[in-house]
Amino acid sequence: MKKILALTLSLCLILGLAACGGKTEPTTTAAPETTKAQDQTTAAPETTKAPETTAAPAAKIKVGMVTDVGGVNDQSFNQTSWEGLQALAAEDSSFEVKYLESKTDADYQTNINTFIDDGYDLIICVGYMLADATKEAAEANPNQKFAIIDDSTCAELPNVACLMFAQEQASYLVGLVAGSVTKSKTVGYVQGMVSDTMNLFGIGYITGVLEVCPDAQVLQYNANNFGDIPGGNTAAKDMITKGADVIYHAAGGTGMGVINACDEAGIWAIGVDTDQSPLAPEHVITSAMKRVDVASQDISKAVKDGKFTAGVHLYDLSNGGVDLAPTRTHIPAEVLQLVEEKKAAIIAGQFKVPTTVDECPAFTLK
Repeated sequence: MKKILALTLSLCLILGLAACGGKTEPTTTAAPETTKAQDQTTAAPETTKAPETTAAPAAKIKVGMVTDVGGVNDQSFNQTSWEGLQALAAEDSSFEVKYLESKTDADYQTNINTFIDDGYDLIICVGYMLADATKEAAEANPNQKFAIIDDSTCAELPNVACLMFAQEQASYLVGLVAGSVTKSKTVGYVQGMVSDTMNLFGIGYITGVLEVCPDAQVLQYNANNFGDIPGGNTAAKDMITKGADVIYHAAGGTGMGVINACDEAGIWAIGVDTDQSPLAPEHVITSAMKRVDVASQDISKAVKDGKFTAGVHLYDLSNGGVDLAPTRTHIPAEVLQLVEEKKAAIIAGQFKVPTTVDECPAFTLK
């Protein structure tokens, strides 16, 4: 019994010590829940966050282009103007560009009014044939900005920019080329329509031809149409039968027929407004370029920048607005040298290309 009692006392003592040892473990150092709550209150509650806003897209600068009856694929100034606007929109996404094609004269006013109704910032009218429609619309809508290519009759209106080109200068240069390379001393010229503006092409061309080939014969034809390809073809073939071995056209889409006829006959053609050598690479010797693409871009940018100005904006040799086309593979080196010398003289003011029929009596179109 004494042994049993001793063992029982020893066991109780051991258990008691174990219980006391557990109570001496250190307490946790973590902050109590109330402390955590206080820390959280230092941050701004969700309800005080500024609401997220989406910035409104910048307003587009809308530029509309109205073609003349030559159409947007005339391989000439309508197409070049449109390509200039397309390039601008591709470069600067703030521009939205669109064209409306005119099939007849009656479409001019309708197309212009469509752009006005649609809230376009700038309406570009391509060609002097749109002058009357442009003037009427500009006078009726004084807050609407317009630009017109190849016409200055609207220059007094405060909302019309007249994009003019010294086309007699470029035509003079290609005339030098024609007069230098002709072997038959007979060259041709096809004009889209007779007007003071269009006559500048013929006056410049004939002046250049006769300067280097004084006894040359210049056959001339007024197509009275900018979109008659068959008519241009027939006119050129008639000139070819009469001995012409170089033919220049200033006839918009009609000129495509001229170039086709020259290509078929194996004689030189001279293009206009843009580099038309791709139409007949072996027979387009050069083209009289005018940078309607650059002019269309310039006036569009001016609208965007708040710098639109009305009146005449002149593009000439001095500012690169007109020139010989860059494709010059077929032009003899000595002819190119002559062209560059004459170009420099014009820019320096040492020579002025005639601009009137009185100054160039050999121009006979009526």
